[in-house]
Amino acid sequence: MKLLRRLLRAKDHMDAAPHEDWPISRLASVSGASEAYFARSFRDAFGIPPHRYLLTRRVERAAALLRDTDTPIIEIALETGWNSLGTFGRTFRDVTGESPSELRRRMQLVPGDLEEVPHCFVSAAQRPHLKMAVSEKRRRTKEGRHDGRKGDDS
Repeated sequence: MKLLRRLLRAKDHMDAAPHEDWPISRLASVSGASEAYFARSFRDAFGIPPHRYLLTRRVERAAALLRDTDTPIIEIALETGWNSLGTFGRTFRDVTGESPSELRRRMQLVPGDLEEVPHCFVSAAQRPHLKMAVSEKRRRTKEGRHDGRKGDDS
C-alpha cells in the first residue's frame, strides 16, 4: 500500500506536467525508490511502463488541444512536450492512427456538441490505448529499412 502511494505520487507529477521531461531517475526520486525497482513496480501497478504512460498523456493532451482550439500544430507540439514537429507528428500517428492535422479536420467535420458531455467521458473515449511500444526513435529492421516504411526495395 505504501509503495502504491509512492507510485501514485510519481504518476500525479507526470499528470500535472506531462510537457516536462520525466526520466526514470527523476520519477524514481519522486517516489523514493531505485530506478529499476520504480520502473518494474510502475509497470506492474499500472500495466504500462512510465515512458509509455507519459506518451499517452501527451498525445491525449495534444488531441484535446487539436479538437478544442485553433492553436497551430507546432505550438501544440511544443506545449505538450515534444522538441520536434516531426517527432510529434510521427508519434501522434503511431498512437492514434492519424496525423494531427487529420484528427483536427475530422473533429471539425463531426457534428455534435461535446460541451454537453462531461469532460472526463470525452477524455476517456478519446484516450489512446498503447498496447505496443512506441519509441521516439524508429528502430532499423534487418534489411536496414525503418520499421514504418512500406514496400519492397527490390
